Amino acid sequence: MRLVLAHARENVEGRSRAMDHLKALIRDVPDFPTKGILFKDITTLLKDADAFGEVIDRMASRYVDDEIDLVAAIESRGFIFGAPLAYELGLGFVPVRKLGKLPAETIEQEYTLEYGSNHLEMHVDAVQPGQRVLIVDDLLATGGTAKATAQLVERLGGIVHGFAFMVELTFLNGRSRLEGYDVFTLIQY
Repeated sequence: MRLVLAHARENVEGRSRAMDHLKALIRDVPDFPTKGILFKDITTLLKDADAFGEVIDRMASRYVDDEIDLVAAIESRGFIFGAPLAYELGLGFVPVRKLGKLPAETIEQEYTLEYGSNHLEMHVDAVQPGQRVLIVDDLLATGGTAKATAQLVERLGGIVHGFAFMVELTFLNGRSRLEGYDVFTLIQY
């Protein structure tokens, strides 16, 4: 494993400097996808191999000693972080997809968006009763997709160990929808 466990012991000031470095690699794109939205574009961080590796290492160091059975990640950017995190932790990976994208029998969960609703699905055999699942996505905004994923895991009898996100948009208060769960984020805006 490539885990850099020194990150877990780093002092607060050092962590703050490191997060500022990662934040600086995220590009702001005004008026995307619609006018008035300031989009946080993570592709500029992802193309920096050292920064991307640091994100995965920091996430993994947070969970390396925890009792987790699976990592479930939300389509599609959650896959970018969830798959390497599962690999680093020596865990299986469960894709959570948009409706109609998985080939075998699924369960689905509806969730609300600002203007309407959408659905997520997971294979019915993805999580076994009692398995502890870490849910991963790139960004915590309103918390709707994360909460829907937790509902899928729990409907299959799994236990949500917690949530891990690279970025949190704190002004959208998504953490409040995940009350009662452990929520970990690296970078906050």
